[in-house]
Amino acid sequence: MTALPVLPDDLLRLPVAHRAYHDVERGRPENSRAAIRAAIAAGYGIEIDLQLTADGAAMVFHDYDLRRLTGQSGPLRRRSGGKAAAIPLLHGDGETIPRFEEVLDLVAGRVPLLVELKDQDGAMGPDVGPLETAAARALAGYRGPVAVMSFNPHSMAEMARLAPGLPRGLTTCDFDTADWPLSAATCDRLRGIPDFDRVGAGFISHQATDLDRPRVRALHADGVPVLCWTIKSPEAEAEARKLADNITFEGYAAEIPA
Repeated sequence: MTALPVLPDDLLRLPVAHRAYHDVERGRPENSRAAIRAAIAAGYGIEIDLQLTADGAAMVFHDYDLRRLTGQSGPLRRRSGGKAAAIPLLHGDGETIPRFEEVLDLVAGRVPLLVELKDQDGAMGPDVGPLETAAARALAGYRGPVAVMSFNPHSMAEMARLAPGLPRGLTTCDFDTADWPLSAATCDRLRGIPDFDRVGAGFISHQATDLDRPRVRALHADGVPVLCWTIKSPEAEAEARKLADNITFEGYAAEIPA
């Protein structure tokens, strides 16, 4: 049996800046070049999100719709990569939506990257492939510490096919139906993290307020690294570290362990 790719040690050692080390009061929108540079300067790991454009480009952007982060309307997926890359981000001095390849060139292995592929199916189903193809192509020549993850297990199964040597994991949570536009059956299924072995996952990144879930504890007891999201204070970090191996944080300066 082929050994699964292992999560880089630095993604267990260094606090991971959620959507990079963003701070709009300092001109650093989330997932922006400025936020990425700030994380590198501070020595943090970096979590970023990928969305797909109409012509199959992977862009570093969290939302499906443009409005919250750019003030423009409509889905990012209806724009071409070229047009998306020219859209200014709110609260950023000249910042626009970055292409994934550009971010990889900017980071250049100096700190670890945790890359979340956003669900492109719409219901955590099997209609995936173009974003995974774009991500795998961009990462093919990357030599820095990196791992990919997604809430959609089908996405990680596709990454296992396209880039079997890349560490991959599942983003997981309590899948409360009040928070997710998914069927109750889908939420019930995903809540149990049933696809961990099927997709060859090597870690999970779980909702911090749900770390005591029996399935999470069982995975951790079996030696599976457990990251968590999203920590917003030193006090919350101290509690999370009792049950998780590392944190994804925002809104404060997390201390880097000695």
